[in-house]
Amino acid sequence: MTTNDLKALSARLVALHAALVDYQRQDYEEAHGPTKPAELLRLLIADQHFAWLRPLSRVIAEIDEALDPRAAAANAAGATPGVDVGRFFQATERLLRSGEIGAFEIKYREALQRSPELIMAHANVVKILAPRA
Repeated sequence: MTTNDLKALSARLVALHAALVDYQRQDYEEAHGPTKPAELLRLLIADQHFAWLRPLSRVIAEIDEALDPRAAAANAAGATPGVDVGRFFQATERLLRSGEIGAFEIKYREALQRSPELIMAHANVVKILAPRA
């Protein structure tokens, strides 16, 4: 696997994360009223209502760090030295499809059942995982 594979995974995870944030924001606003972008950022970082999203946020942040061009130059094969690209695919697979029972997994499955947009974003991520699973 190359950094191009990792970039593709990252883009799909970012789209999934955005859809999940929008889904959770709507749920939050039903109970608490409208939020402004700066407040939403604060909620994402510190509010328990959004805490379940943090494992996905963490995976995305770790991928971004691994893809940082300042971290290391890409080698001839297109893989960044010292970066285990497969580890990120495994972490994503484990988070989205493991069947584990944790806060993320429970809320994620519930969200998928309630939102066609999330199903599409999830399917887009799974497509890139499938050849590697």
